[in-house]
Amino acid sequence: MEYKDYYKILGVLKNASQDEIKKAYRKLALKYHPDKTNGDKKAEERFKEIGEAYEVLKDPEKRKKYDQLGANWKQYENAGYGGGGGFDFSQFGGQSPGGGRTFYYEGDMGDIFGGSGGGFSDFFNAFFGGRGGAQSGFSGRQRPRKGQDLQAEMEISVYEAYHGTSRILNVDGKKLRVNIKPGSYDGLELRIKGKGGRGAAGGADGDIYIKIKVQPDSLYKTDGNNLTLKADIDLYTAVLGGKAEINTLAGKLNVPVPKDSQTGSKLRLKGKGMPIYGKPGQFGDLYVQLNVVIPKNLSQEEVNLFKKLKELRNNHVYSHN
Repeated sequence: MEYKDYYKILGVLKNASQDEIKKAYRKLALKYHPDKTNGDKKAEERFKEIGEAYEVLKDPEKRKKYDQLGANWKQYENAGYGGGGGFDFSQFGGQSPGGGRTFYYEGDMGDIFGGSGGGFSDFFNAFFGGRGGAQSGFSGRQRPRKGQDLQAEMEISVYEAYHGTSRILNVDGKKLRVNIKPGSYDGLELRIKGKGGRGAAGGADGDIYIKIKVQPDSLYKTDGNNLTLKADIDLYTAVLGGKAEINTLAGKLNVPVPKDSQTGSKLRLKGKGMPIYGKPGQFGDLYVQLNVVIPKNLSQEEVNLFKKLKELRNNHVYSHN
């Protein structure tokens, strides 16, 4: 039986923290996910292998047993697969086959977008238990075990983040609607309880964790609950003041523009920003950054008027010096 180097599979050091292991798993799981590999069987096997490695290393108890196993692998291998030759299984948290110690099966690796991990390897089952012990030769009644938690990343637009939206996921062939509330922000993690991997021996089903990623927008810049929107105004409104029609995520607004407004100056519209997640009726602010547009293709009359304005301006400046 081939030894599985779970640290090498995830590309982490043996002293890696739980957070480093989790990050490595998520990165690889996204890379080799069946949705992205177009039925590539090697990629599918790699995906299963990654899931198995994470199943062991994410659990401090399993990881400890696995680390002990690594130091004694040759002893086990020489004893023969299945515990022959008097190999002492007790150091790995159990007794030799038939010794009465129960080993537990964790359940198949679920796949949030359909399909399944297809179970664990013989190596895993030999040390952490197979289906009721049938695969590894261990026996004993199973204790209830919670199913595997599943993770996914979901991209939404700024417009969807503002208004809220929904997605349909396919979880093991079943359609699941996920509602995303207004005000959802980049990095938000949603938990769908009891919709993950199946529990074993009457244990609770696992959960689904969905991380929200808000895509960059060409018009709006987000800063927490606040939004910044660039808006063009004509030269005359900038100089004389007036109103500008602004297209916001909530609809069109006529925004007062003070006279002598400059390019880059910002107008604050209180309560017109992003909804505050989980707090209905509360909003951040919207900042409108002005861009003064210089008129083109002037007529001769307009050019003459601008020359006149320039003379008036120069005379005004000189008279005050």
